[in-house]
Amino acid sequence: MTTDVSPQQAEANRTITLTVYILHAASLFSGGITSLIAVILNYVKRDDVIGTIYESHFTWQIRTFWIGLLYIVIGTPLCMVLIGIPILIWWFAWSAVRIVRGGLLILENKPIANPKSWPFG
Repeated sequence: MTTDVSPQQAEANRTITLTVYILHAASLFSGGITSLIAVILNYVKRDDVIGTIYESHFTWQIRTFWIGLLYIVIGTPLCMVLIGIPILIWWFAWSAVRIVRGGLLILENKPIANPKSWPFG
């Protein structure tokens, strides 16, 4: 699974992956703009991580963004009939768990075992 990359490239990949987790975490409290920046970084840097442990994290982060956006798009208008409130609470908890879990694994230099699993992986 791991391609040969220089130690400098491996460290750069690790740094960008951790940065994306931090941006996603910040978005939980800042209105979401940092999460948009994070997913853009994922797409721009995706080719750099193919074949490394960071590839699974990028997949995980991208899926966290898109699935989370779906929860927000569904939950926000449903707040008018109160069912949206538990949907948004679920989104917040689900996102926080995915961000923390991925962040802890990246700090241990471990990949996400099944980044395409849902909802928690």
